[in-house]
Order: sequence, then C-alpha cells, then structure tokens
Amino acid sequence: MNTVVLLDPRLGPVLPAAALAALRTADDVYVGGDLPFSLDLPPAPDSFPADRSVVVLAADLAEPAAALLFAGGAAVIGTPAPAGAELLAAVAVMDRLRSPGGCPWDAEQTHDSLRRYLVEETYELLEAIEDGDRAALREELGDVLLQVLFHARVAAEDPVAPFGVDEVAAELVGKLVGRHPHVFADGDSSVRDAVTQQHRWEELKQAEKQRQSSVDGVALGQPAAGLAGKLTQRATRAGLPADLLPGNESELGEALFALAASAVGAGLEPETELRAAARRFAADLRAAELAATEAGVNPRTMEGDTWRKFWPRQPLSTSRSVIHRKPLTSTKAAKLD
Repeated sequence: MNTVVLLDPRLGPVLPAAALAALRTADDVYVGGDLPFSLDLPPAPDSFPADRSVVVLAADLAEPAAALLFAGGAAVIGTPAPAGAELLAAVAVMDRLRSPGGCPWDAEQTHDSLRRYLVEETYELLEAIEDGDRAALREELGDVLLQVLFHARVAAEDPVAPFGVDEVAAELVGKLVGRHPHVFADGDSSVRDAVTQQHRWEELKQAEKQRQSSVDGVALGQPAAGLAGKLTQRATRAGLPADLLPGNESELGEALFALAASAVGAGLEPETELRAAARRFAADLRAAELAATEAGVNPRTMEGDTWRKFWPRQPLSTSRSVIHRKPLTSTKAAKLD
C-alpha cells in the first residue's frame, strides 16, 4: 500500500502520528521536492515499482511524486494544523522582512519609531468595533497583531536583554493560567460569577505585582478622559471617599475630571461616552453639510441660522447640566476596570 504523508511547512519537519505505521512497514521512503526543509531521505524518483510499498513525504498533493502516487490510489495522511498555525506563518514573514535581504524600512525600525503605528492601529481597531464592521475588525486585529510581532522581533535583536515572540507568549500564558486558578487549578471557591472573578483577578494581580500604590500600573499616557475614569476606579476600590474626588471646581481640568468621575459613578466609561458623543457630532456635521449642499447652499459660507436650519437634531439647550454623581462602590469600579 502506497502512502502520501503531507507535512505542514508551518510546523516544520513534524510527522503526524497516524503516519508511523505506514513508515514502519514501507519498503521505500522518499521526500518530495516541495518541502522547505531538508530531510535525510532520498528524493522521489519519476516512477515507482509496482511490487514495493512506497511512502512519499511532501507538502502538497500537487508535488509530482505525491500526485503520481495519489493518482494510483495511495492513501493520504495529513498533519492537522492546530489553532494558531497561521501565527507561525506570520512570525516567519516578520522574520523574513527584518532579516538581511528583507525590507530596508522594516530593518530600520525601533521600538520608539513604531510607537505611533501602535497607537494609530489601536484606534483604527476601536473604530471598527464601534462601527460593527466585521471585515474591518478582522483586518485591524491583524494590524494590531503585526505591531506585537514587530516589537517582539525587534526585542529579539537586543544585544543586552533579548527576548522574542515565544517569551512574550509564554509570559502571557503564565499570567492567564496563574490568574484563573478556578479554571486551571483545583478550583477556587471564591469565584462564583464574572464579578467575583474580577475581584479575584485584582487580588492575584496585587499579590503578583506587589504594588505600593493603588494607582501603580495605571497608564498615565492614555487619553485624558479614560485616565480620569481609571484613576477614579482605582481610588474608589481603595476606599477613597467620594468627597475627596475632584468636584465642580472653577479650573477647567478639575471640572473635566469631575465629569469623568461622575460618569464612572453612573456606571459609564467616560472615554467611551466622550468618543460616542464626538462620533455623533461628526455624523451630525456631515449630515448638515450634505443637506445644505443638496439644497444648493455652500456649507463653507454658512452662518449660525443657516447651520441651525440644516442641523439634523434639536439644538441643545444653552443651560448644560452635569452628570450627578452616584455613590461609588468598589463593585461598580471593578466592573469597569
């Protein structure tokens, strides 16, 4: 019985377990010409004797020797690709781009030069999520993944403290397993639902990080509304009384912080709410300009009353109200963290 064993180039020279029996009983074992790695086996000939059991290792049934055996009724044994196999291909492409003979631009990049792209790609991903655009979501997730692979490849070249994508993944696995003992260990009776899991996550993280302050680990470089909300959540979880949070002071920054804190107290995420309001405003502005254009009015020349005429929503009252802060609880803060 002749057999074709298909090896997945992404996995390297890894044999499927199901092929062992065929390999042990074969009279001849050959390697096809389409494998991207070398094996200590003779290359497949142009024809095979009818009285011998033959195994050909190849990457694809289109390989001539594999195709010849398959046309003669040979069995085919493949290597099932595990979930994440395409990540191996992505790592290989990144390595090729960064290596000698690859892309000159990619080779010049550093962690610092790549920062702007990480921020841009993250915001494009957020926009795809907000728009509910599945095709864009898939694409933008890939662009964010590229940034992870790029930074890991740059880090692997560091002469002092190198690490690569495997170390990054291993650290992530260790973190996820360690912070989910109710899933990966013998169980954790303190975890009963999503809320108690978040509390347990914070307890484990606190013990792991050994932080000295409740605001340790907060990314101070994040957008201001999100930063104010995050600081409010951390302070509330630490037991800070609500009256010590910034109130409606006259300073603009303090007043904006107070609004963000009020949003958190109302169960809202200030950055998300502000982004949603900004996107609604942008849509209204586009709609008014389009309506004016369709009416023969040049939007660039419009003044107050003309803008009001084409504005798609009822104008806001001149008296603005501030969100009234509800009593903050650590549970609510945990849900938003």
